[in-house]
Amino acid sequence: MKKLTTNEIRSTYLRFFEQRGHTIVPSSSLIPANDPTLLFANSGMVPFKDTFLGLEQRPYVRATSSQKCLRVSGKHNDLEEVGPSPRHQTFFEMLGNFSFGDYFKDVAIEMAWDLLTKEFALPIDRLWFTVFGGNNVIGPDEEAEQLWQKVGAAPERILRFGESENFWVMGDTGPCGPCSEITFYLGDDISKMSAAGVNSDDPDYVEIWNNVFMQFDRASMQPLPRRSIDTGMGLERMAMAMQGVKSTYETDAFVTIIEKIMALRGSDEQHYHDNFVAYRAAADHARSVAFLIADGIQPGNTGRNYVLRRLLRRAVYMGRTIGFEQPFLAEVVDTVIGQMGAHYKELNTRRALILEATDTEERQFLRTLNGGMSRLNVVIEQTRASGSATIAGVDAFTLKDTFGFPLDLTGRIAAEQGMLVDESGYEREMNAQRTRGRQATQFKRGADVEVWADQELPASEFSGYEAVADQGRVLAMVVGGDVLSRVEAGQQVQIVLHRTPFYAESGGQVGDIGELIGPAGRVEVTDTQRPIPGVIVHHGTVAEGEIFFPGGARFRVDDVQKRAIDVFAHVGELVSGSAKVGDVAELKIDRVRRAKIRANHSATHLLHAALRNRLGKHVTQKGSLVEADYFRFDF
Repeated sequence: MKKLTTNEIRSTYLRFFEQRGHTIVPSSSLIPANDPTLLFANSGMVPFKDTFLGLEQRPYVRATSSQKCLRVSGKHNDLEEVGPSPRHQTFFEMLGNFSFGDYFKDVAIEMAWDLLTKEFALPIDRLWFTVFGGNNVIGPDEEAEQLWQKVGAAPERILRFGESENFWVMGDTGPCGPCSEITFYLGDDISKMSAAGVNSDDPDYVEIWNNVFMQFDRASMQPLPRRSIDTGMGLERMAMAMQGVKSTYETDAFVTIIEKIMALRGSDEQHYHDNFVAYRAAADHARSVAFLIADGIQPGNTGRNYVLRRLLRRAVYMGRTIGFEQPFLAEVVDTVIGQMGAHYKELNTRRALILEATDTEERQFLRTLNGGMSRLNVVIEQTRASGSATIAGVDAFTLKDTFGFPLDLTGRIAAEQGMLVDESGYEREMNAQRTRGRQATQFKRGADVEVWADQELPASEFSGYEAVADQGRVLAMVVGGDVLSRVEAGQQVQIVLHRTPFYAESGGQVGDIGELIGPAGRVEVTDTQRPIPGVIVHHGTVAEGEIFFPGGARFRVDDVQKRAIDVFAHVGELVSGSAKVGDVAELKIDRVRRAKIRANHSATHLLHAALRNRLGKHVTQKGSLVEADYFRFDF
C-alpha cells in the first residue's frame, strides 16, 4: 500500500479521472450559488445539482473535483462531534467523479476498483463493498453485486444493506437510486475482521467512498431517461486508510496544525493527550475559519456570518481551556493557509484579510469572554446557593444580551460544572425581546402595518426619481391607528394618494419630505414609508386648515378607484372649505434635500466600487443609510 499525503491523494485522484475523460472542475465556494435550501456546500455534488436535475447544461459529460464542504447545521450537523469523535470535522474535502448521462454502474465500478487496488494499491483483503438490498418497490441491486465480483471482489466481501445505508435520495423529488459504499478495515489484526463490523460503530472500520447510481425519479420511482453517477470520497478518511492511522486527526491534514497549537502553547505530548478534544476542535475550526473568510464571509450575528463567529469563538474558548490567555488563532489559521494554499489559491490571495478578520474577532471575543466569565461565575454560585442545578433562562439571556456570551458557550461551561441551562426560558426571553424590538420599530416608524393592510387600497403610483412635484387623488387617511374622516391643524396624519412623487424609504435611503396642499388645508410631510407592498404613506402634520373625509369608510380594491373618480367628477358639489376622497392635492417634495440624498446615494456606489478595487472583490455591501447630510455604508 502506498503511503500518500492528503495533497498527493487529492492530485492522484483528480489525475486518475482526468486520464479517463473527466474534466477537472475547481471547487465551488462554500456558499452555494442560487440554492436557498443550503447554508453551505455539504457534499461534492452540490455544484452539480442543477446538472443532475436537467436544469443546467455543461460543456462536458464527465467531471471530477475536490469540493470544499462544511457541515454545521441542519441534517448534517457534526459540530458537537468535532473533538470527541476521531473522524468528524466541520470542514472537509470531498473527492468525486460524476457522469451526466454518460457512463453508469459498469464503468463506475471498474474505475473505482482500479483506483483503489491499482493506483492507490490498497490491500484487497481489507476492503468491503455494500450494495442495496431492495425494498417493497425495487429489488436488490444484483447488477452492482455482479459487477463487483466481475472486477475481482470476493462474493463474501459484498454485503447487502437497506435504504438507510444504501439508497440515496436528493429530496422528495428529483433523481435517486441505490448506492455502493466501500469500507476499509483499519484494525491491527486482520484475523479479527468480520462482516459484522461494516456499517457498525466499530472504529476499526471506516467508509472511504460512496458510489451513487442515479437511475430513478423519486416521485414516481420510474427509470430516468438519463442515468448518472455521483460519487463521494472523504479525503481525510481516505488519508486514514493510506497513512495507517485510526483518526483523521492523526493524518497529515491535522498533525501540522495541532503541532502548531502545541508549539504556541508550549505543550508536551501528555498535555495534548489529556486535552485532545480542545486541541482537535481548535484545529478543525481553524480550517473552517480560513475557508469561510476566504469565501467572503465575515463574523456577524445572523446566518452564515453567525456560523463563522460561532466556530471562531468556539476555537478561542477551546484555546482558553488549554491555557491560552492571549490571541493565538490567527497564527494557527496561517498554518492552514500554508498547508492548503497551493491547491486552494484563494487562501493565499486573501491571506491578509483572513488573518486580520480572525485576529480582530478573537480579540473582541476575549474581552467578551472575560466579562461574561466573571458574570457567569456569579450566576453559577447564586444558582447553587439556591439549591438548583439549572441556570435560569433569564440569566442565560442576560449573559447573551448584556455580555455577548452565546447560549451554547454558557451551556458548555455549565456542563463542565455539572449544571444545565433552562433553554426554553432563554427562548422565551429572546422572543420577548424580538416582540419589544418589533413594537419599538413600529412605533418609531409609525408604520401601522395592520391598519393599512385592512384598507385594501390599490397600489400607489410612484411618479419617478426625476419628479419633484405632482398631483394625486387622496384615497385614505389614518391618525393614531384609526381611519378618520377629519383631521385639523396640529394633528399628525398619514395619507395615501393614488399617485405621488415622494420616494418611500427603502434600501437604506430615507423617505422624501415636503408638503401636500389640498383645497382646505396643508400638510407638512416629514417622512414617506411603504408599510405594505405597493402602498406609499405620507407621514406629516396638518400645518393649517383641515382635511375632511366624508364617512371614513373602507373600500374594496376594485371599488376604490371607481369611487374616487365618481367623487372627483362632482367636486364642484362638495362642501366648500373641506377635502374629500377624490380631491386633488398638490404634492411638492423638498427638492434641495432630494438632490443631496441622490448625491449621497451615488456616493455609496462609488465607495463600494473603491473598496472592491482597493481591498478585493470579496467586499460586499451589508447595509446603508442615505440621508441628506451624510451616509453610512456597511460592508
